[in-house]
Amino acid sequence: MKERIIPTILVGGSGTRLWPLSRELYPKQFLPLVGKGTMLQETLRRLDGLDGCTSPIITCNANHRFLAAEQLREIGSEPAAIMLEPVGRNTAPAVAAAALFAAKYDGDPILIVLPADHVITDQPAFRHALEAGVQSARDGKLVVFGVVPTAPETGYGYIRRGAGKGVYKVDAFVEKPDRATAEGYLKSGDYYWNSGMFMFRASRYLEELEKFAPEMVTACRRALEGAAGDLDFTRLDHEAFSACPSDSIDYAVMEKTNNAVVVPLDAGWSDVGSWAALADLHPADANGNVMVGDVVAEDARNCYLHASGRMLAVVGLEDYVVVETVDAVLIARKDRVQDVKTIVKRLGAEGRSETLLHRKVSRPWGSYDGVDQGDRFQVKRLVVKPGARLSLQKHHHRAEHWIVVRGTAEVTRDDETFLVGENESTYIPMGARHRLVNPGKIPLELIEVQSGAYLGEDDIVRYDDVYGRVEEKA
Repeated sequence: MKERIIPTILVGGSGTRLWPLSRELYPKQFLPLVGKGTMLQETLRRLDGLDGCTSPIITCNANHRFLAAEQLREIGSEPAAIMLEPVGRNTAPAVAAAALFAAKYDGDPILIVLPADHVITDQPAFRHALEAGVQSARDGKLVVFGVVPTAPETGYGYIRRGAGKGVYKVDAFVEKPDRATAEGYLKSGDYYWNSGMFMFRASRYLEELEKFAPEMVTACRRALEGAAGDLDFTRLDHEAFSACPSDSIDYAVMEKTNNAVVVPLDAGWSDVGSWAALADLHPADANGNVMVGDVVAEDARNCYLHASGRMLAVVGLEDYVVVETVDAVLIARKDRVQDVKTIVKRLGAEGRSETLLHRKVSRPWGSYDGVDQGDRFQVKRLVVKPGARLSLQKHHHRAEHWIVVRGTAEVTRDDETFLVGENESTYIPMGARHRLVNPGKIPLELIEVQSGAYLGEDDIVRYDDVYGRVEEKA
């Protein structure tokens, strides 16, 4: 019987170092930063054709569930489960829940644990490393993939290899070193960067976790037993999972087990942990500049220049990162890009929405773009997918005007339902129950003008929703 291999994709994290492109509700794993697909999509695509590889288990939080589901649908990937964590508890519990799910529904497969926000540029080398890891996982080993270092990086943890050939016993996990120590690691050839990618049988991971953190296994088992189905999602029980200790796979298992092995990985790996790291993944022009979007550069050298919506023009810059989005612009020296997280923390403390989402916001039914806003009014551009419908809802503090610019809208307003065509409009009074549906075969585009004393997204009462958001506020 062919060995079954289940990719377990970790889709957590907020990617604050890549702000303003990466936001809390639309983080870097859902962005097409390198290549045509998003980082999540590319993570799954690089497993295409791997012998025995089956449908993936996706773990993410509830805020990202529709993004994950839509991006999987776009590439034709049918997940075995999209598991929703009610609270963040780091990687060890997330993988424990996936292993318990796999053991329950699929016997005792091998799990490939992959973060969704890494880049691999050498696919054949990556595949070769996976194939080497499979054999060790079959033999009951817990495999970690160690990236062959190319520089004395101080921002990564390291793995010191022991005896072996091709696959090595893990001698030690080492914390992030200082510069001099990292240079020694690089020179010795016995150290690898800890990639955070793993492979093992579901049963072996659970056995080792039971040995070192039994309370974690108990909490995850209870969370899965109490899980509720929600459309295509599996919601882990909130109370049980919240009681679970928080820890990484490294600390909870890999640093304690006697069965850890490391497979060297020399495949153009990057965790895209900063704008400087992203710049290194793109081809530069003759002046060393990486330019994305509509960019005009004069007397600029060694810069990363990214325009999302408008023309970006720079003059006389060297070693800078400039990133433009519709609602925010970042300007930073390359040697200070790690401090972007400080800006994000400051904006969050001030309650600024720019840390959470973009002006254009994705929803399961489509998207909306905040075009303009002022005292007691707000203008949005809505795009509703063919066949999609918004929830039946009402607002206490605002009225809405809808003008259809493309397609046909089916509108429910209190007790009446009617169609609104292109160049036609309708009015939704404050307090009226209403719903918007796209009954057509093309996207429905309309302009929504809101007016009232309070225009926040939390002014919403849902009565019915095909996406299971009746009890939510946004």
